[in-house]
Amino acid sequence: MNNGIQRDVVVEVQKRLVGAAGVTCLAVAMLISAWNAYAQVAGSSTIGVTQEEMKMLLRGWSAKKKILGKAVYNENKQKIGTIDDLIITPDKSVSYAIIGVGGFLGVGKHDVAIAVNQLKADQERIILPGATKDALKAMPKFEYAK
Repeated sequence: MNNGIQRDVVVEVQKRLVGAAGVTCLAVAMLISAWNAYAQVAGSSTIGVTQEEMKMLLRGWSAKKKILGKAVYNENKQKIGTIDDLIITPDKSVSYAIIGVGGFLGVGKHDVAIAVNQLKADQERIILPGATKDALKAMPKFEYAK
């Protein structure tokens, strides 16, 4: 065989080998991608939130920005306390608000638990109808479990 033909055959074989290796690499990459997609199927446990959960999350309220630390008023627009905490029960529902009443800079403050269904939102205010500072102070003090 002449050197030119031999060189053309070697080049063709190299192209085919490189092409085969490229196809093999592509197939391996596709298998890895398929495995990753398979590993994240609906119903499996994943970290983070799904796109559907993210849509709901964006429609919700931020407890830190909209609720915690906010004043609570009665229907007469009198400030009667501040929401200091929210209690989430084992069934994952926000059930109680811990309202701090009285005191100065946390000293002498009286915490009470109020069912969140008793609270009303009016524009930018949180209202507890029928409540007064004295009525809240007369309630049993809420204390966290130790």
